[in-house]
Amino acid sequence: MLEFVMKFFTLTEHNYQKAVTEAAVILNAGGIIAFATESYYAVGVIAMNEKEVRRIFDLKNRPLDKPIPLIVSDRKTLCTVAEEVPDQAHDLMKKFWPGPLTLIFKARTEVPTLITGSSGKVAVRVPGDSTALQIAKAIKKPVTATSANLSSMPPAVNARDVLSYFGDNIDLILDGGQAPGGKPSTILDVTVTPPRILRQGSIILT
Repeated sequence: MLEFVMKFFTLTEHNYQKAVTEAAVILNAGGIIAFATESYYAVGVIAMNEKEVRRIFDLKNRPLDKPIPLIVSDRKTLCTVAEEVPDQAHDLMKKFWPGPLTLIFKARTEVPTLITGSSGKVAVRVPGDSTALQIAKAIKKPVTATSANLSSMPPAVNARDVLSYFGDNIDLILDGGQAPGGKPSTILDVTVTPPRILRQGSIILT
């Protein structure tokens, strides 16, 4: 991994695209970034880079058996981590993506076990309108999107929170102002029939 000097972008209309491009460059070089989702701030690395995924665990003091959710920009990128996309998932994806619905798929064998928590399953979503979505579109690779906090601590709602948790251990922070907060994404396991709700979040499923 390249050595980075921590960068901090306060996002504006004028620098937004430059900042997103810089985020993609740093991710591709093995860096770790923090960015706003449609609820809270998250930290991200390229999901298939096991060394950098482990860095996320170390940074957050996260238990190694706890899976990490991913964001993607489209179905083509989804298929780089999901072994199959069941029929029952297609209507859900069409209705709720982009948006706060995380779907659980069978993971491809090359997905790091740290991502799956050794479960053989991977949690993925296309995020709603947010910096997270723009990063996913720019890089066209699955990116981790676990909350920007130390394990068991409240999720970060602004860039100051991210700095207080991680200091300069983040390679890039994209300051998009105050995140909306609220409920996290709903999590639905589509590897079973009928799909099983694992967490009822901002999308209400019955």
